[in-house]
Amino acid sequence: MDAIVYFAKGFMYLFEVGGNTFVSWVTGIIPKVLLLLVFMNSIIAFIGQDKVDRFAKFASRNVILAYGVLPFLSAFMLGNPMALSMGKFLPERMKPSYYASASYHCHTNSGIFPHINVGEIFIYLGIANGITTLGLDPTALGLRYLLVGLVMNFFAGWVTDFTTKIVMRQQGIELSNQLKAN
Repeated sequence: MDAIVYFAKGFMYLFEVGGNTFVSWVTGIIPKVLLLLVFMNSIIAFIGQDKVDRFAKFASRNVILAYGVLPFLSAFMLGNPMALSMGKFLPERMKPSYYASASYHCHTNSGIFPHINVGEIFIYLGIANGITTLGLDPTALGLRYLLVGLVMNFFAGWVTDFTTKIVMRQQGIELSNQLKAN
């Protein structure tokens, strides 16, 4: 009987700890994420959606802008999954590469900017909790994650350019390299 009581106490303790964690999120990370979302939407409204769209078209002029700057800004301003929608302004040939880069940006930037991918913040917080337990600042972890991500996400897009060309050749198709007027 003692084993059953011990198991029941442990089982209920699991929910108690989960509840405490949830309450800490409600008073900590959730308001921060909501305010960041409101802030980003306010900036977009202030700048104007048409100017944001024009910048995306401008970014399609070279790979550094298309796979480095545009995905980062899209993830920062729009969050996941809306950051992927900025690829609509790119030529068809660049869309797979943009998607590769932008989807990675929605992950690697969430350590510093949790509003980008709210669902993934729990993973980062678990890692950051270990860093905090060691007495280290989790901000440094988030910045390193961001900086490595900026470089690697660009390369993900650029490498996808090469693989897209290989697949086009294998499949005998040609994706347009021209911008379509919206």
